Amino acid sequence: MDGLFITVVGFRNVVPPVGAVLTCVKEPFNRVDDDAIRVLDEAGETVGYIANQGSTKAGGTLSASRIYDRVGDAFRAEVCFTTRTKLICRVTETDVE
Repeated sequence: MDGLFITVVGFRNVVPPVGAVLTCVKEPFNRVDDDAIRVLDEAGETVGYIANQGSTKAGGTLSASRIYDRVGDAFRAEVCFTTRTKLICRVTETDVE
């Protein structure tokens, strides 16, 4: 598979289905992580965050810090795979308004 892949973690109750399109938004003023990227579902509800530690991201995916400079302030990703604790997504649009 070609493209940029990310891991979304921190989701709780609702797991978006494979094929769902998510919007990712940078949070430069996040107090915990300067490179934080929040992930929203189609209704604008927070799904989770892009993993930013080697221990939380899936192999072959980019961390929030690694993808930060490759995308705009907001971008879109499609869910490709899900596990109990992770969503693996492919970036489909690198810059959206």
